[in-house]
Amino acid sequence: MTTFAFLFPGQGAQAVGMLNGFAGNAAVAHTVAEASDALGLDLARLIADGPKESLDLTTNTQPVMLTAAVAVYRAWIGAGGPVPAMVAGHSLGEYSALVAAGVIRFADAVPLVRFRAQAMQDAVPVGQGGMAVILGLDADAVRAVCVAAAALDAGSVVEPVNFNEPTQIVIAGHTGAVERACDLAKAAGAKRAMKLAVSAPFHSSLLQPASDRLRTYLADLTFSAPSIALLNNVDVAVASDPQAIKDALVRQAASPVRWVETMQAMAAGGICQVIECAPSKVLVGMAKRVDARLVGESLLDQAALERVLDMFGRA
Repeated sequence: MTTFAFLFPGQGAQAVGMLNGFAGNAAVAHTVAEASDALGLDLARLIADGPKESLDLTTNTQPVMLTAAVAVYRAWIGAGGPVPAMVAGHSLGEYSALVAAGVIRFADAVPLVRFRAQAMQDAVPVGQGGMAVILGLDADAVRAVCVAAAALDAGSVVEPVNFNEPTQIVIAGHTGAVERACDLAKAAGAKRAMKLAVSAPFHSSLLQPASDRLRTYLADLTFSAPSIALLNNVDVAVASDPQAIKDALVRQAASPVRWVETMQAMAAGGICQVIECAPSKVLVGMAKRVDARLVGESLLDQAALERVLDMFGRA
């Protein structure tokens, strides 16, 4: 059988009705109900009906995306799908990967990611921070643009924070510095430099207060050694010690997501196929553009799940 990994998407892949394609799947329904009980919130209605404005609130989006990803993974395993050789998640998606790997109970992960979302939102007042995506410049060029933009205003911060593809990099920091970096990126030849509709400068060093709060919260949670190799965002490394996994999560909130390196490490380690575990195909597309050896499938709905199961065989 082809050596494969599961990928779990993060914030930004949410959409009203995104689990409609799994209507009637008991594993999905049970997972959504479990998450609703953990939060005291009707996630089934929020996912199915929105409104979009509520779904897009960071404190709702993060538990919703975790729930959707874990629900689809459970549907895969419940239908006899084989266990992947490796898992990884993009930013928030790392928490879904941790659940899949048996590191943390789902019932603990749901309130954890809501806490994470609130801590990240609280770290920088709304309007003072932002993010933008830069297309068409490599990592070194984007770093140089950020250094130049920050130098124009003493004390301002703007940094590369998501290395999604070799020439698709997200920056974050103070609002004015992000805007200056976009102008400088365009002048340097970027195909596009566009601000993102987000409420905080996620993964920038400005999020250090969120990391500190996460450290305190995580201290009271029980983590187990992973049953599946999990390649983390912050170090592009596989950790097996529960305390080391917690430390990586703490640092992840205020550190860049090294997704290009993560995909390269998977390919170098013998992963031939990646399966995106949630109704999204963003990560599959990124993987192919990072390394052409990575063939991708996405579990967009029940029909896609059945098709991919037929490809891989059932346990």
